[in-house]
Amino acid sequence: MPGSKNAPGGRQADAGTVPLTTADGAPVEVRRSARRRRTVAAFWENGTAVVAIPASFSRAQEREWVHRMLEKLRLQGERGTRGTGRRRPRSDAALAEHAAALSARYLGGRAVPSSVRWVGNQNSRWGSATPSDGTIRLSDKLQPMPQWVIDYVLLHELAHLLVAGHNAAFWRLLEAYPDTERAKAFLEGVSFATSRGLPPSGDTDADADVPDPDTLLR
Repeated sequence: MPGSKNAPGGRQADAGTVPLTTADGAPVEVRRSARRRRTVAAFWENGTAVVAIPASFSRAQEREWVHRMLEKLRLQGERGTRGTGRRRPRSDAALAEHAAALSARYLGGRAVPSSVRWVGNQNSRWGSATPSDGTIRLSDKLQPMPQWVIDYVLLHELAHLLVAGHNAAFWRLLEAYPDTERAKAFLEGVSFATSRGLPPSGDTDADADVPDPDTLLR
């Protein structure tokens, strides 16, 4: 297990050792928190699998719970793609292929982007589209979210290639997707937590205005 400090409360592997990774090669960070007493959490953060544990855990407890929580993340990922016959679209090429499939299924294949890619610089938007050149960009912060949420955001941006604004014609394009309202509610919850300064584990409490989730999609 790792032993050197990487950030406050976070640890990665010591120099000269093999970094801890998930089964598919993603980096793993263990965060110890004095505020935690009996709870353990695992979540994705910018492509890193983060396991949050109580600071009081022994090294043996840490090893046991990191193993358990990484397996839980793996199973959640499988559930998110079960029935689709495909893995999550992690690469830009896979994302573009998935966008084409969604366009064909829900938009009659009319939305044909020139490029679709993950980006890490969209801190205030889940996704954006530029109809003039057909490009679509999705925030990589979406990657740990359920696949049906990612699909909604991708479809939202595909629809913008056909209708630029958020008018009635735009929303009619998304009526065929069964998880539109569910995904909007999910993103609203994430926006609420983020605007309050809450990490995925809910360790802190702060107050801020709650943004409209639709303003995070362009």
